[in-house]
Amino acid sequence: MVRNPADHQKIAQSLEVKCFFAKPYHSWERGLNEHTNGLLRQYIPKKSDFSLISQEDVDFVQNALNNRPRKVLNYKTPTEVFLQNHTVAFAA
Repeated sequence: MVRNPADHQKIAQSLEVKCFFAKPYHSWERGLNEHTNGLLRQYIPKKSDFSLISQEDVDFVQNALNNRPRKVLNYKTPTEVFLQNHTVAFAA
């Protein structure tokens, strides 16, 4: 768990990646984020009261989006890509 916003440097170093911080109100700098927000809005309209959305509804949307094929993933689902790139152990 990241306890300090400055810990991004430790994370970037351990993962050997660079961090990028978009400027406020520059949505074009957050393309994937904005695209995902658009997908989410197909299920939960803008200005929705999130206190009225049940955990069951959240789980449904999460499942729908994680199992939706994406062009950027060569028409694989995010779940398929995740499982392809991670070893998952299931407890008995």
